[in-house]
Amino acid sequence: MSQIESRTVVSREEWSQARKAHLKNEKALTRLRDLVARERRELPWVEVEKEYVFETQEGQRTLAELFGTNSQLIVHHFMFGPDWSAGCPSCSLEADHAEGAIVHLANHDVSYVRVSRAPLEKLQAYRRRMGWKARWVSSQGSDFNFDFQVSFARENLEAGQLYYNYQAIEDPKYFSEELPGLSVFYKDESGTVFHTYSSYARGNEEVIGAFVYLDITPKGRNEKQIMDWVRRHDEYDASPAGTTCHSG
Repeated sequence: MSQIESRTVVSREEWSQARKAHLKNEKALTRLRDLVARERRELPWVEVEKEYVFETQEGQRTLAELFGTNSQLIVHHFMFGPDWSAGCPSCSLEADHAEGAIVHLANHDVSYVRVSRAPLEKLQAYRRRMGWKARWVSSQGSDFNFDFQVSFARENLEAGQLYYNYQAIEDPKYFSEELPGLSVFYKDESGTVFHTYSSYARGNEEVIGAFVYLDITPKGRNEKQIMDWVRRHDEYDASPAGTTCHSG
């Protein structure tokens, strides 16, 4: 029997009592989220001493130049390997959500950019397919993805040596050349860039509103494995759920 089929039906009064009891936990979660956000802002920084260079539509640009006129930069480490034919469906879901936020970020001293190792031409073609506007640059030939632990050398994968999400990974399901992440940087008035924060794996869920919406529905995310239902937004009528990040 499914959770839906076994659900108890009660009077409006009984429902209100149960809802108020649950509200206590919701409020506690909100306060905890505020605490975590404050702790995140208070984390120490590390100066970025290596000069990373990216391929952009305007030519080669350094990490510092990706800030534009803003002092803060969010980088979406978008899974798109050099030999892939399309971007990761799960990263595409996250990108869909970012599109609407970019104008608000830009007016709050925050620049946003997607970074992938695929060639720039592939990134721009997929960007056009998805109808996205956000800036997307290629880190192909750079150490950027490897240094920020979202791309991994094949010899490391073959040896079962992966360090991801601040720990050594032994679960084979994470053994991929590309994994997702978000990184945040700050540039001071002298032009010095600092790395302030990175999150990986489910740590990125906070920016995906579809999860929040699904979590308030009776069936929830209705998944057997994390994100097994996600498809690219132009594939919902054409392909089965469970599309992997390596499919075209």
